[in-house]
Amino acid sequence: MPYIAESTIRELNDKLDAVSVAGDYVRLEKRGGRYWGLCPFHNEKTPSFMVDQDRKFYYCFGCHKGGTILDFVMEMDKLSFPEAVKTLSRRLGIEIMYENSGLPQKDDGKTARLEELAELYRRVTLSFQHFLLKKPEGAAAKRYIISRGISQEMIDRFRLGYAPANRDWLYKFLSGKGYSEEFLSSSGLFSKNNNRSAFFADRLMFPIADRQGRSVAFGGRILSGEGPKYLNSGESEGYKKRETLFAVDLAMPEIRKTKEVYIAEGYMDVIALHQAGITNAVAPLGTAFTDEQARLLKRWAERLYLIFDTDEAGQNAALKAIMTCRKNGLESFVVTPEMDGMKDPADILKNFGPETLQKSVKCFINDFEYLVKRSKSLFDLSDSVGKSRAAVFLFPYLKTMDSDVSRDSCIGVIADAIGVERQAVVADFRRFNNGQSGQRPGEIARETGDSGVQRLISLNDELFLLTTVVVNRELYPKLRSVLTIEDFDDPAARELFIALEEWFRNDMPGMDDLLSRISNRALRDFVIRQGVSEAFSINAGRLVNDGIRTVKQKRLERRLARIITELRITKNEHVPEGHGGSCLEELLAEKVHLDAELRLLKEANQ
Repeated sequence: MPYIAESTIRELNDKLDAVSVAGDYVRLEKRGGRYWGLCPFHNEKTPSFMVDQDRKFYYCFGCHKGGTILDFVMEMDKLSFPEAVKTLSRRLGIEIMYENSGLPQKDDGKTARLEELAELYRRVTLSFQHFLLKKPEGAAAKRYIISRGISQEMIDRFRLGYAPANRDWLYKFLSGKGYSEEFLSSSGLFSKNNNRSAFFADRLMFPIADRQGRSVAFGGRILSGEGPKYLNSGESEGYKKRETLFAVDLAMPEIRKTKEVYIAEGYMDVIALHQAGITNAVAPLGTAFTDEQARLLKRWAERLYLIFDTDEAGQNAALKAIMTCRKNGLESFVVTPEMDGMKDPADILKNFGPETLQKSVKCFINDFEYLVKRSKSLFDLSDSVGKSRAAVFLFPYLKTMDSDVSRDSCIGVIADAIGVERQAVVADFRRFNNGQSGQRPGEIARETGDSGVQRLISLNDELFLLTTVVVNRELYPKLRSVLTIEDFDDPAARELFIALEEWFRNDMPGMDDLLSRISNRALRDFVIRQGVSEAFSINAGRLVNDGIRTVKQKRLERRLARIITELRITKNEHVPEGHGGSCLEELLAEKVHLDAELRLLKEANQ
């Protein structure tokens, strides 16, 4: 198996812009010499996620995750190290070289398969577009989309297309382009029962793209005959419904700019919103709004506006979306347009035009106010049973709140809304909360166990010195000229010293190269966690000088303590005449030598 050459990794590290890469996932703001944002790995309201542009690594002061930017990409996109290197190398135009031959090698892994699938879906997207815009078979689909008030600009921007009714056409077309039957059967474009029969037929096609704008799946709306109104591609290696949002690639620039995002129910609603100038609109894909989608959006957005149908299904979807937002630390609002008979944005665009749609989405209320109104419409508040059910309906929302002040305020609103005493709501919520404790003992035990491993490594003098030269690599030659591994007593410090020595000898500039040489995960996390502290950067030269003297002094003191112990043992032992004198003399001589060295060190420190 070929290995990526160190020269490629070094070139990647030289060219990599940590802020640019991390900024694709997290909205960052510069404060001081570093960049800060909300951590994508845990829920938080105050930014504790930091990116160091010079050292090219990240760290979260909240959840303590950290590492190099390569580590970050691996974690965010669930990639192996080689896959992350290849992904970033393609982005920077770096040719990947391999150790065995020094030549680029064909990627037979996941990345290669995804690239081939992306190219296949690109071709199919263009073919469907051609059918919609140029072929007689797509005329009815084009008339339908225009009748919904969708402009040609939106047809082009969303790359809408038409899948012909002839289910045999697609296989013949693609096999004629050189694609193998085996590859096509695994592409998701064909029926599982007949790998030559197209999955989509006689449908208006909506390409589904990833964040980079590459087509990874399709949604199709039926135009005639029987079958589900909408049909979506099945999940594949490159497409997970729960982790993907329709139009996220088109919406991302505006989401980053405004820190806001509109969540609609379907393809047509999103297209209508974009046509009305609301270009930060996206939609889930045949599922409820998921935790994964919420966490994805939280990297850039602070406020979510939910635009769901006014029918029962739409209102239930809004309720689930509100709870998903709350669980993931997102502020949410529900759009409530005052348009009689208009269920969704697509209807408003068709009947009233883009300007009216743009104005309608400005009619919204906060999530709690919406839920209170919903509870009053669902339950009969004229009797005690209805009041109790209305309160319980709102308790899950209260449970998600991390502020006692906010929760107390909401409890007062609930009491007034359903007409009961505040103390009664408090008592019922306490019982509800106690009866639905969501925490599992095993999770606490695992957290305690993980942190226990971390605490085995503490910041002693040896690790402080070595961490200082990790942060200030130019000072390592001075350290290695006066200290060796024998000067370090702590096992973690010895391992870190070995990693530093290998790092230095191989002239590896990247932090990821150093971290890759540390096998102890706890030590690796320790280096990352401590390395972000500014304490190691202030007057670093003096820190190293002082640290070297301290480490040398403690080594001499340890050796002196052993000599004194050996002298005591030797004096107390019964040694036959003529034996042991030379050993005692050697120990005494070494003690005198150690005493002198310690005296000199202490005088130098004064």
